[in-house]
Order: sequence, then structure tokens, then C-alpha cells
Amino acid sequence: MKGRGLVRAGVGFARPGGWRALLSGWRHRRLDARDLPAHGAVRARVPGMVVDAEPRPGGGVIRFARSELRIRVVTGGAVFWGWDGAGPEPSYALSGVVPEPDPRATLEPDKDGGWRVVSERLTVQVSRDGAVEVRTPGGVVLRRDLPPRWWEGADGGPARWTVRSEVSADARFFGLGGRSSGPRLRAGTYRLWNTDPGRTFGPRDDPLYITMPVQLVVADAGTHLAFYDDPWDGRVVLREGVEGAGSGHDRPATSAVHMDGGPLRCWVVVGTPARVLSRWTRLTGAPAAPPSWALGPQHARWGFGSEREVRRVVAGYRERGLPLSALHLDIDHYDGHRVFTVDRRRFPGLPGLAEELATDGVRLVSIVDPAVKAEAGGTVYDSGVAAGAFVRDVNGREVRGVAWPGVCVYPDFTDPQVRSWWGQWYEERLAQGFAGMWHDLNEPVSFSVFGANTLPRSARHSFEGRGGDHREAHNVYALAMARAGYESLRRLRPHERPFLFSRSGWAGMQRYGGTWSGDVSSGWPGLRASLSLVLGLGLCGVPYSGCDVGGFDGSPAPELYLRWFQLGAYLPLFRTHSAIGAGRREPWEFGPDVLEHARAALLERERLRPYFVTLAQLARLTGAPYIRPLWWGFPKDRALRDCEDAFLLGDALLVAPILEPGVRSRTVRLPRGRWYDTATGRVYEGPGQVVVDAPLSRIPVLARGGSVLAVRGSDGATELEVWAPAAGRKGGGVVVSGSGDGWGRAEVERYTTRLVDGEVRVKLIRGDGAGPPKRPVRVRGLDSVR
Repeated sequence: MKGRGLVRAGVGFARPGGWRALLSGWRHRRLDARDLPAHGAVRARVPGMVVDAEPRPGGGVIRFARSELRIRVVTGGAVFWGWDGAGPEPSYALSGVVPEPDPRATLEPDKDGGWRVVSERLTVQVSRDGAVEVRTPGGVVLRRDLPPRWWEGADGGPARWTVRSEVSADARFFGLGGRSSGPRLRAGTYRLWNTDPGRTFGPRDDPLYITMPVQLVVADAGTHLAFYDDPWDGRVVLREGVEGAGSGHDRPATSAVHMDGGPLRCWVVVGTPARVLSRWTRLTGAPAAPPSWALGPQHARWGFGSEREVRRVVAGYRERGLPLSALHLDIDHYDGHRVFTVDRRRFPGLPGLAEELATDGVRLVSIVDPAVKAEAGGTVYDSGVAAGAFVRDVNGREVRGVAWPGVCVYPDFTDPQVRSWWGQWYEERLAQGFAGMWHDLNEPVSFSVFGANTLPRSARHSFEGRGGDHREAHNVYALAMARAGYESLRRLRPHERPFLFSRSGWAGMQRYGGTWSGDVSSGWPGLRASLSLVLGLGLCGVPYSGCDVGGFDGSPAPELYLRWFQLGAYLPLFRTHSAIGAGRREPWEFGPDVLEHARAALLERERLRPYFVTLAQLARLTGAPYIRPLWWGFPKDRALRDCEDAFLLGDALLVAPILEPGVRSRTVRLPRGRWYDTATGRVYEGPGQVVVDAPLSRIPVLARGGSVLAVRGSDGATELEVWAPAAGRKGGGVVVSGSGDGWGRAEVERYTTRLVDGEVRVKLIRGDGAGPPKRPVRVRGLDSVR
């Protein structure tokens, strides 16, 4: 909830909260000036020339005059390298099991005086001065890291480092976490520091809540992912390449990573986009599949204010025949904004309200902020003091900041005992009837009139017992908080999959849940930024995300709200939300036409719920995001690489949202194959561009010919929707039966389709051959191909 920044909080100078924020910012600056070493004279260091090498499993150690490089190729097409003794662990990004080295990878001398590690899927070439190249088995260079540089201060502080990488001139960059200007990242500087900007944002605002040094690079030569496993503050400078137009003098695209400290270590994963994301999530952890109810429509507002208003809104959905799966309570349901409390005056019977709504299929979701009001006698605060749970300065005193409850302290989630202590408080949330958790302000935020609105960089953290400060902890703070919440919910409700999503996070956050856009501005640019964020996060391995439908602030015009609602219906997390004092977000507040069109979008989302269940389970099994860029299956198609205003929902559907006012038709670029307009049945052949209708009643959605997707039939049972393949072509699809809200084993069904004598034949692939489908089949598009 970015609007909970300083301006939205009303923490101005004329109010006590404003003076607290002013004093807090001054104290934080004073702590950093006192406790962080001053920058002295620095000198640059480079590796120098190669000295010798030592073979080890999967690669080896290459020693240079002033540094050493450790290389390990692991099975599946990934390679790790670390400078100056850096190994894969400890790491907050990795899932805990470092892959075994590839036994077939060997270290051998290179004719130019360097060394190389040769494996089945890639070759790593190291020059005699420390440049590192990743090549395909055929020798094509995918990435070249030039020799790194370190700047070690005379004060003995942590070394800053930088490394510049070159990729092919036609390459396109994606990733780096949640970026509002994406999903393709243009030339520019991108900061690696999780940030609450304290106001709503649009496409050019950077950085935002989730930054991570994860680059996905797509080029004609191949696709690869590069991850510099270092959570310190830093920046990435991208420059696009220039092709020589036949002259043979291409200028490569470049990426320069500059970090303020931490280890210089890198993972590179190569392969097709699907293989890269699969391997990446094997490294960092399988995405948590949300319970099935969390794939339905959800409604939130900062400012429900009372049980009566909650009942009114839920009744409004039901009376108008609008599906609703969950309702989210914001900080206004707390007692004085204190976490793990309830305002008994406004919500006197919260458990009973939750039970009442659950009988109607609506779950309650609670916001959870990390800041704890620093007041003696407060239950959470006193318990945390006894447990030694809060972040301290170098002298052992609690570090205090300002958040919604007032002066606050912050748990140190890098301490396993603190994670356990914090996790016990989720029992209170469950006892109040909440079925899911929404982590907010966990960058972490401390309101400040000047400087960074977070904890002082000198604040001390446990780091699992090894010790460190907030310069290293800041970006992983929310990740560790999510771990605390997720592990607690698994322990407290062992038969239910936890529902948890977090505003901030870092690489590996998908292990614990998803995220959303944060406080995006209520305008057409905010709508476009929402799509950019969700697509970019999926390419970083975070598949479950969404946005504040309608934007966080202001009162969107009916057309903007409707187009945002129609987009949201095809995103993994489908949630309306708004700030206190902003316009309402219930569909009936925008007039009868918007209500009818919003109802159609809601009903279509519910019809596609089994398909979303399949996508959630496939994300867990393979790492593939629910929504994907159009180039996902065709990364060498340059036109698709530059298309940012449409996306694939799984393999079967292409969604073309409307991102500008007054648009009633739009151009859609199609990947190769046959595509059907799902509303009109009209057939299009890709690749190429087509113009499709986009009336206010719907956004264009096209189905891939031959595809099979699970949908909810008129009787509520799951059936197969099959789109006719072209003559002479085969199609197919995967249906995964979810395990409801629990941990039961998901059943994977694989189908093939084929057009034979004017009839679409659908077969279920079994281990012993093929057979008839297990579910009812409804064929669509057949009339269009006759």
C-alpha cells in the first residue's frame, strides 16, 4: 500500500506523526554517520593474469594474480561462478539444495592461455585476464562478463564491485523484479533497492517494491537467465545493441552491474524460455500454488471501517449475481493500527463474521505489517522484547522508526528464532477467522521526511547467526518475513495450502506466495504499468501476481475502470483495491453498462477457474508463469520480442487488453499458428498482425487452434474446451486437477487433438497408449474450418 507513505499518512509537520517522522529520519541519519565507516581513499583491483587452475567436480578453481574464480557447471544447463572464494551458499535466494555438479563437465586449458569448462549443454570460457564467456555447444557466445573490478576502501569496509557484460546486438532484456516500464527493459539505469516511493506510481517510476538482480536475456542466439546473488544496494545500467546491417560491426548490448558490497557470484541458466524458468525455479524453489479459492475474484479497500460495511459490500455482490471469493481487510480493522489486533468497536464479532461469509463462499484475508508499536504493555511488543526479536543498533539498542501505529520497532526476520516467534502470532489471525495473509509495508518502511523511508543502513541483523547490517538485509527483509508467515501457516493449518502474498520480496519469494503491483496510480498509464509488472515478475520466477484493479488512488472514469477490470480477470491475482478516501471499486458504482460488462468478465473468470488451477499447478511443477510474453514459444521472432501490449495466458489463450481510452478495435500481433476470436469464432493465421474488435463489452481473447483447456461447465463440473486444429496439424493440452485447498497429489492429464474427416478427435495420453477423454468435450471453431 504505497499510498501509506508519508503524504498519504498525513504525517505532515503540523501533526505529531509528522514530527515523529522528522525526528526518526534525523536519528537514522545520525546512527549511520556514527556507526558506518566513512569512505576513505579507494583503489580499483582487477583479477590480473591467470596463474594456475585446479580441476574440481563440475569445473574447478582458476587462480589469477589478485583473485580466484570458482566455476561449477551443474546438471540441467546451469553454471555457477564466484570470485574471491564466494560459493553458492549461504543464500536467501536458493531453495536450500544446491544442484550436484555435472560429472561430465571438465576443466581444460584453452589455446589462448585461459581455461574452459566443457559440458553437454554449455561451455564456459575463461580468458587469461578473467573474462567469462558462456557459449552454446556450437560455440555461439550467449554472454561475456568482462574482468570484474573491486573498490576496497582504506577503512577496510566491504568491497564495492562492478562487472560489465556483453550480449548479442539483437538481445532484449527482461526481469530485474517488478519494473513499471517493462516488461522489455530499455536502455537506462535500474536501482536494486526495494523501495516504497511514498506515493502512487506510473510507468516511469523506478525503483519500486521488488527489485532483484535477475536478468532474462532473449536473442536470436538463444535465451539465458543471469542472476548475481547479492542482496546489497546496487544498480544495473543497460544499453541496447546496434546491429551492423551487414557490415559485420555490431555493437553488443551491454549490462553493467554495480554493487555497494557483498559477494560477486553469478548463476547463468541457458535453454528455451520454458527450460530456463524451469531450471531457475529448481534452483530457487517451486512456486507455491495458491488454494483454489485464491484463483477467484477478490475485493479489497482501505477503509471498509466496520462489519456493517463488509456485509453491505458482500451482499452487493450476491444480490447482483457477481462471483466473489475473498474480501481483504486493511489496516483500518486494527486497533490503533497495531498489528495482530482488532478494533472491537468496529468489528465486535470478527470470527462470527468470517464464519458467516465462509458459508457463502467468501474468505477473509488480513493485512499484516511488520512494524510493531513500541509501547510497554502492548502484547506483541512485550513478547518481542522478551524474545529479543527486534532489530538493534551496534550498541544493542532497539532501532525505532515511524509507521502507522506511531513509533515502532521491527522484527529481525533474518534470525530463525525471531521467525518462529513472529509465526506464532498468525494463530491469532486464524482465530479471528482469516483464511489468508497480505504482507504490506515490508520493504521495510519507516516514514521519514527526508532520506530513505526505511531502517538505518547501520542497523544490525542476525543473518542466521553470522551477523551483518541493513545494507545487506534490506532487500531480503520481506523474503524472510514471508518465510516466517508461510512456515507458520503450514504448521498451524497442515492440511491447507497457505495463501500469502507480499508487497516486497527478492529472488526466491515464489516459494512462499505471490505479490501484487502495490499502489499503482489510477490512470491509463497505471493500467499499462500494471501489465508490465505482472509480466516482468513472471519472468523472474514469481508467477502469482496481480494489480489494484482501478488503481489505488483517485476515482477512475467508468471506461478506465472497466478496461482495468477486464484485464484483471485474466491475471493470476484478480483483486480490486483502493485507498481510503479514493473512489469506490465495486462494479455497480460505475453505472449499469459497466456493471453488466464487469459481470461478464467475472463469469468468464469463473468459467476459466479450472484452467487457472491447471496453470497454478503447472507453475509449481515447471516454473512456467501463468501469463507469458507473446515470444514465449518463439523467442527468435523479433517482432514478438518487442510486443508488450498483449500476453499469453498459458499455452491456449492470447489476451489483448485495451490500454488507451476510446479504443474499440486494436491490432494484435499473432505468433505462428491458427487463432480463433473466442467471441466471434473468426479464424486468423499467424504469424502476422490482425485487427480485432474490442467493444466496451469485452477485450479481445484468442484461442490457439488445437488447444485443450479445462473450463467449468453449466452444471459446475469441469469439461474440456477444445479449439479445432487446422487440417493436417495436431494440437493438444494439459489439464491438471488441483487438490482443492490441500496438499493432495495433483493428477496430470495430457490430451492430443487432430482433425480427421471434418471431426475433431481428442485422445487422453496414458502410459499404455491413448484412450478416450475422462471428461465431457465441447469442440469450438469447427464451423470456421469447414
